[in-house]
Amino acid sequence: MEEMEEELKCPVCGSFYREPIILPCSHNLCQACARNILVQTPEAESPQSRRASGSAASDYDYLDLDKMSLYSEADSGYGSYGGFASAPTTPCQKSPNGVRVFPPAAPLPPPPPSALAPPPPPRSACLTCPQCHRSLGLDERGLRGFPRNRLLEAVIDRYQQGRAAALRCQLCEKAPKEAAVMCEQCDVFYCEPCRLRCHPPRGPLAKHRLVPPAQGRVSRRLSPRKISTCTDHELENHSMYCVQCKSPVCYQCLEEGKHSSHEVKALGAMWKLHKSQLSQALNGLSDRAKEAKEFLVQLRNMVQQIQENSVEFEACLVAQCDALIDALNRRKAQLLSRVNKEHEHKLKVVRDQISHCTVKLRQTTGLMEYCLEVIKENDPSGFLQISDALIRRVHLTEDQWGKGTLTPRMTTDFDLNLDNAPLLQSIHQLDFVQMKVSSPVPAPPILQLEECCTHNNSATLSWKQPPLSTVQVEGYILELDDGNGGQFREVYVGKETMCTVDGLHFNSTYSARVKAFNKTGVSPYSKTLVLQTSEETQPEEQTLPFPVPLERLQLRRMSPFSSTLNLQPSFPGRSYFELRSSAHQLSLHSSLQSLNSAGCNFETQGTPYSQLVAWFSFDPSSAHADIIFSNDNLTVTCNSYDDRVVLGKTGFSKGLHYWELSIDRYDNHPDPAFGVARIDVLKDAMLGKDDKAWAMYVDNNRSWFMHNNSHTNRTEGGITKGATVGVLLDLTRRTLTFSINEDQQGPVAFENLEGLFFPAVSLNRNVQVTLHTGLPVPEFYASRSAMQ
Repeated sequence: MEEMEEELKCPVCGSFYREPIILPCSHNLCQACARNILVQTPEAESPQSRRASGSAASDYDYLDLDKMSLYSEADSGYGSYGGFASAPTTPCQKSPNGVRVFPPAAPLPPPPPSALAPPPPPRSACLTCPQCHRSLGLDERGLRGFPRNRLLEAVIDRYQQGRAAALRCQLCEKAPKEAAVMCEQCDVFYCEPCRLRCHPPRGPLAKHRLVPPAQGRVSRRLSPRKISTCTDHELENHSMYCVQCKSPVCYQCLEEGKHSSHEVKALGAMWKLHKSQLSQALNGLSDRAKEAKEFLVQLRNMVQQIQENSVEFEACLVAQCDALIDALNRRKAQLLSRVNKEHEHKLKVVRDQISHCTVKLRQTTGLMEYCLEVIKENDPSGFLQISDALIRRVHLTEDQWGKGTLTPRMTTDFDLNLDNAPLLQSIHQLDFVQMKVSSPVPAPPILQLEECCTHNNSATLSWKQPPLSTVQVEGYILELDDGNGGQFREVYVGKETMCTVDGLHFNSTYSARVKAFNKTGVSPYSKTLVLQTSEETQPEEQTLPFPVPLERLQLRRMSPFSSTLNLQPSFPGRSYFELRSSAHQLSLHSSLQSLNSAGCNFETQGTPYSQLVAWFSFDPSSAHADIIFSNDNLTVTCNSYDDRVVLGKTGFSKGLHYWELSIDRYDNHPDPAFGVARIDVLKDAMLGKDDKAWAMYVDNNRSWFMHNNSHTNRTEGGITKGATVGVLLDLTRRTLTFSINEDQQGPVAFENLEGLFFPAVSLNRNVQVTLHTGLPVPEFYASRSAMQ
């Protein structure tokens, strides 16, 4: 009931309606409030006169004009009505509920007697609804022309009586007690003692209906309805209902008034019909109110949940930031440890050199003093007996001082530069990821068989999305196996729907499949397509042709160049591919290293042995964390003084393979190791320390072969900066051979090799090497193979 109170209050005065009238816009006003906000307007400006004159302006046009005149630029309520040139502005007052009320306009001062002013124009009253701001004209009857809302008066009376009435017993003589029941037939409120005494549940009173006091109060208020009278004919009661005007009318209105030609219906029947319609509308509104209450409960629960989630999220955020700080502190400790290691290493080297020089200086000083004493002797024969030996010792000692002994072996500078810029940038970019509503996963693509083909050792594949698919696709992933029924590998990731893969094995059968992806996830695979490459290339030309239509050149995954690879010798024992393109020339080692991701090889012919020419690079994903990569993963070094292992991306299980490593930097005579290894080799020890690697480690003077920590075949000859170490893996003969500067180093290092082997290197911070692949075998091995 309390929520209904706003419906029972006047929008002007803010109090309960007193003598409410119904405006044509269906809103209500107190009759006194309506009188207060009346405005006098010239007859020519009234809405009726405009409509009578045939103006096309509607009530909404008047509404706009009223808004312009009622609102001021600096006020959100009703402003003062802009009068005419001869009328002053009327001051306004503000009602309790915020609506501005305009008192009757003050009379104009009389004109001076001498002035011959024209007679004032006739004026009519105009009323603006304070709720919808619609202008309403009044006829000659004024406010009496608006019907009085007696139903609203009755509701207000019952509401006020209900708030003030006390449900007390009506039969208690002195202090009435609180009523317990009400008898509908007796129309009396009883407390429990009076009911038992005056209204026993037996005899004729047993049939009376007793209800709770609140229900009895409601039924008691339902007094006989008052019959309302017609506003045009005050002596006549409403008896019919005008359907066109939607208002009750009397018989006299039907005979004489404006409703004579309108459709009318019985008042009682329309009353019941509208009550039924209102009840049905209330049922829907009741459902909405119930939903609103449930929604409010949901919102209140959301407030509680938001508070709980906020506390939980803040704790999670603090934990994540603390974890980052802990990781940074751990990394700081590691870096400080490396600095201390560098510091200790430098001090050790310098102190060792000081000790060495001190001993040598002491020996040199002793020799000098001894020689001076010998020179002082006057015995020629005795002097000549030892002079030659002393002269040789002096020269030998002098030569020892001249081989860089007086040059510091260590600099005072720390060759460490902390690169913190990426980390700082990442910290500045640290932000929350906004989760978005995800779209469906794409459908599997369809391979277009009519456009898929092979030529020599190249394969071109084309695909498309299903015709009825509407899911957005961000890209595709093309996968091929190794040509021997092995594991699939990704060879292309991008938005294009056609791709040419070069560098496959000749005379091999490959299986291909493709899938699509978007932000939500990855689609299922397409159907698998089987492709067969050519048996052999043209023997009379050392070329690898890839005749692909021009429109497909930009879609080639493995070779971003034109259609020909020319094999040209560069210098004895080594050959490179020259890549020709109309736009640019690229180095083979930088352009074709992507072949390695798919494990693809070129097969060359025309030699007495069968070599699989492979291009690959070092693999960052399997390398030790201390390994530093550059030059598209072809050059590696290390930031540790301990030996660390790095593998190549491609593994070999058959064929003849040869690659070289050039020594770019070689300081302090370390022992790098070169060879092959299994994928699970130890990464934090020298290559060959376990049974998963076969290697040759070498210093500046000699080399050794090592497997399972067993050292064999010491060979003279070491490496310096600029040297080249070759590794030749012949899985046909199951042997591993090494070379330095294109000369074989020692005998065949290892025999009886079987399985899958990866190129491998171990080094420390004093060494930097660069990998060269795709090379023919060296001459010493080619000639030996020819003789065999």
